[in-house]
Amino acid sequence: MDFDLSPEQTQLKAGIDRLVGSAYGSLEQRNAHAAEPLGFSEKVWAQFVEMGLTGIPFSEEEGGFGGGPVETMLVMEALGRGLALEPYFASVVLGGCAVRLGGSQALKSCVIPGIVEGSIRLALATTEKQSRYDLFDVATVARSDADGLVLEGAKCVVLHGDSASHLVLSARMAGQRRDRDGVGLFLLPADAPGLKIHGYRTQDGGRAAEISLSQVRLGADAMIGEPGHGFPILERVAEFAIAALAAEAVGIMAALLQLTVDYLKTRQQFGGPIAQFQVLQHRAVDMFIALEQARSMAFYAAMMVEHPGAAERAAALSAVKVQINRSCRLVGQEAVQLHGGIGMTMEYRGAHYFKRLTMIESAFGDTGYHLKRMGDFGTAGQKR
Repeated sequence: MDFDLSPEQTQLKAGIDRLVGSAYGSLEQRNAHAAEPLGFSEKVWAQFVEMGLTGIPFSEEEGGFGGGPVETMLVMEALGRGLALEPYFASVVLGGCAVRLGGSQALKSCVIPGIVEGSIRLALATTEKQSRYDLFDVATVARSDADGLVLEGAKCVVLHGDSASHLVLSARMAGQRRDRDGVGLFLLPADAPGLKIHGYRTQDGGRAAEISLSQVRLGADAMIGEPGHGFPILERVAEFAIAALAAEAVGIMAALLQLTVDYLKTRQQFGGPIAQFQVLQHRAVDMFIALEQARSMAFYAAMMVEHPGAAERAAALSAVKVQINRSCRLVGQEAVQLHGGIGMTMEYRGAHYFKRLTMIESAFGDTGYHLKRMGDFGTAGQKR
């Protein structure tokens, strides 16, 4: 298997590294971006658009870059290293993926050019208070009436929901709350009457929102996919999300390891740098091993996320998330302990890396969830 990047991918990597390095070269820059009204820099977002990053997953016919999982991996790794705050993951990876995979040709023709041009920002609204990681657990309802559809319910922890122009939202059209069938997927404008959005800052410095829906009316053209068959689309979105988060985590862990090693070489104790102590060297090596294991799994995720076999693909992505979660925890905790007290101060970049790794560990399934999910598959990726 050849893991070398093509000339185009190498050029993309160099470009996004320069852009993120310039925009997020210091913690002060990141704090300034976070203090802006939307919780991120609209100027930096415009640079993302200008560079073509928002068009990477979409075909050239749709006005996109025509890239794939490897190109998305390169972007997400760079965003992780910089701790970027812009809603690339929420809009392009999550919301954009749902439209790309499930939208009708008319819907895609209407929405995707806007995503690529930056005039449309999406947010995926699927999580509810009782649902945890089960995307099929949907209590929000979509009822039919003479004029179309009426939505009632609530969603929580909607990433960048307070800066989105449109929401990709799940609602139950038939069946019981935890039935896998009967879930519809809809695209609705964020200013729709009856839709209330309460934004807040998350622990890792990003943004999320609580959303309530009361008598929100939609036409049939707002449907993504077939009526009542939105869950399979959400399953695929979650797989692309895991692949993207794996790459972001690798970028964060690589930066955090370098920060920790530099600190060990600089911190003086007992007449010399603490890097001279063998036990600390061994712990830094453990961090390096965990990083390389995660890097291998990020490549594996990019290879498997478009695999045609659904069961084998699902088992592979769960395996990826298990290793990513374990590496996030080991690298994050070791970095904090090797730094000592400064490792948890908000004036130090390492603490923000640690917070983001902790959030990634619980996003789209924690370790226990994916270990159980892997147990549902045989060694050949067949559902038991």
